[in-house]
Amino acid sequence: MKDIKKLNLLANDIRQDIIKSLVSAGSGHSAGPLGMTDVFTALYFEVLKHDSKKPWWDERDYFILSCGHICPVWYATLANAGYFSKSKLSTLRKLGSGLQGHPHKNSLPGVENPAGPLGMGSSLACGLAYGLRMDGKKNRVYCVVSDGEQEEGNTWEAVMWAGKNKLNNVTFIMDRNNIQIDGTTEDVMPLEPLAEKYKSFNWNVIEIDGHNIKMVIDACNEAKAINNKPTMIIAHTIPGKGVSFMENDYNWHGKPPSKEQAKIAIKELQHLRKDL
Repeated sequence: MKDIKKLNLLANDIRQDIIKSLVSAGSGHSAGPLGMTDVFTALYFEVLKHDSKKPWWDERDYFILSCGHICPVWYATLANAGYFSKSKLSTLRKLGSGLQGHPHKNSLPGVENPAGPLGMGSSLACGLAYGLRMDGKKNRVYCVVSDGEQEEGNTWEAVMWAGKNKLNNVTFIMDRNNIQIDGTTEDVMPLEPLAEKYKSFNWNVIEIDGHNIKMVIDACNEAKAINNKPTMIIAHTIPGKGVSFMENDYNWHGKPPSKEQAKIAIKELQHLRKDL
């Protein structure tokens, strides 16, 4: 395992890149990308089998982003992992840019799937895992989902089907930040008890602190050892993590910082970096 301090420092860099790309775009989502940065750092720098120089390597693990609106963290992570130049991050949501507001398959090296309607990534990931198993391949599939999309019926169709087929080669990670565009999930459409729901569909469930990179890595390794069911890792996260005026405020779900707010955010992240 890589040094956890180095991974935490890298996550801080990625958060700063997210802020810079959002302020350049003038639109986009802030809370979710900042909240999931530690999970993405763990995945791309410790968990996933991948090669930035060979993005479509046949033996790679597949990563599917179901909640496409948090793509700024995917783009920033891919850039830091060497998939493309970090200079491209300033083109987020610009006309003709591969860094689209929701990911588009093959628009960038390493972007495996399109994502717009919430919940569609769950079915995509499960179908991909089933196909890999049919072909006798050892690749694993990882899928990041949001808690808000648990309100979508197509999510549960995929969950039920994956449990029935004992898809042990797929691991879901849920961004359990308790917010969505209209407020808190428990006010809009209560989701609890989430863990029990997944267990009832024959899933292995692990709950973690989504900001503890070692816990993310350990949970993914535990999932690899489960041989008779899929795994859901419920990662409890703080939306807007690292930026005080964004944290736990659902109003930052779907808006970017202004230039002045971005300066404050970068300064806060740089200060946090000193304590890592």
